[in-house]
Amino acid sequence: MGYIKAETVLPAEIIELIQQYVDGKNIYIPRKADGRQKWGAGTQVRQELFLRNQQIYADYLAGSRVSELASKYFLSEKSIQRILRTLRK
Repeated sequence: MGYIKAETVLPAEIIELIQQYVDGKNIYIPRKADGRQKWGAGTQVRQELFLRNQQIYADYLAGSRVSELASKYFLSEKSIQRILRTLRK
């Protein structure tokens, strides 16, 4: 993420107001709610995790134990249980 100098985009009055609260510090200004993307929308991560979870469920149905799946997929047993519970629905 790049930084933009406040002087180039904000009026002096707003900069002075912000300085009353955070003088000389970096701050993060979040996007408006309607401009936000869902997590993973810009990449294939959601799809990759969905496919991984499907494979975990298939392995479980094929007889693998939760502890084996946790070791195989480098996840905690609780995470495996959560994935299995979600996919059973």
